[in-house]
Amino acid sequence: MQKILHTPEGVRDIYGRECEEKLALQEKLHTVIRSYGYRDIETPTFEFFDVFSREVGTIPSRELYKFFDREGNTLVLRPDFTPPTVRAASKYYLNDNMPLRLTYLGNAFINNSSYQGRLKETTQIGGELIGDDSADADAEVIALAVQMLLASGLEEFQISLGHCGFFDALVKEAGLDEPSTSELKELISNKNTFGAEKLLSGKNLSDSLKQCFAALPGLFGGVEVLDRAEALTGNADALLAVKRLREILDILKLYGVEKYVSFDLGLRSRYMYYTGILFRGYTYGTGAPILKGGRYDGLVRHFGKDAPAVGFVTVVDQLLSALSRQNIHPEAPGTRCVVIYENGKQAEAIARATELRAKGIEVELCRITGMRSREECLEYAKKTSCEMTVELYKEQME
Repeated sequence: MQKILHTPEGVRDIYGRECEEKLALQEKLHTVIRSYGYRDIETPTFEFFDVFSREVGTIPSRELYKFFDREGNTLVLRPDFTPPTVRAASKYYLNDNMPLRLTYLGNAFINNSSYQGRLKETTQIGGELIGDDSADADAEVIALAVQMLLASGLEEFQISLGHCGFFDALVKEAGLDEPSTSELKELISNKNTFGAEKLLSGKNLSDSLKQCFAALPGLFGGVEVLDRAEALTGNADALLAVKRLREILDILKLYGVEKYVSFDLGLRSRYMYYTGILFRGYTYGTGAPILKGGRYDGLVRHFGKDAPAVGFVTVVDQLLSALSRQNIHPEAPGTRCVVIYENGKQAEAIARATELRAKGIEVELCRITGMRSREECLEYAKKTSCEMTVELYKEQME
């Protein structure tokens, strides 16, 4: 039988130093999100298909990993943490008038096309703030996202912030059908101004509305973007979206993180459940966003309760890749030690290791044998970046 040493396409082994750095990074991110009052929750790795159905507004069915249980129910490996977290919150919480803050850490699975070259399994850590429809809640999750990226060691990054309501209000005013809306959304998301203009040229729209849609791909940058957006339209709902972004910016200034935030009114998401703000985090060293989130006030209703909500997720793998390319390496907490010993020193080695472990030091025993020399043990300690080396030899007893 041929040995299988390779992983399927889209997944990979993580080992050695990279695995240690990933675990250290996850611990740092978790510490920050817990400091904001978010409580841990774990949901199953797989759920009923209906949790991620088209009505929920998550990714297309063709990108889900689907299978059947013994009863014939269609099950899905979770592609997204928000719907299952909201499902659990609707079942166990939301019985009082207090906002609910939940955090999670685990792996998500999306069956991307093999041509996209993206991982099909990623580790994600995020948070959901349920039961608060205010700009304060929006600003809190953005400020939290910024603090998590800072804790990771990143110094140069940007959060792009937009609002679904601006585009949706213009679409409603234009009376565009669903196919045209979907195509226009894709063009704007890809910053394709010429494509948007060509699509709209055949529509019976006012010149001002066409100009507004055509301008959307270029509406990104600093606070001046909001001024430009307000000058483009008199649509009341679109202007309310811009007003909300201004309110969020004012609160972010109180957190002291406004310099990490820019605006992008052409920002769109493939998740259809978003109803308010949208945001993504970017840094150099990776083309994909390292975090993403937004407001989804209608999603909770799908699971039997009615509550506003906003949340985000950090893609640990993307963040770790970006850190590595920027030569930033998360350090594992604590000190590592290798105790090198010969036969006859076993009792002393174990006693010494036990003593060091009680002090919070990670200790690995390494015995010298006929197949493994003292020099090889020392080289191993150096290779694994141990801060301490303890050597115990028989001659020390003489």
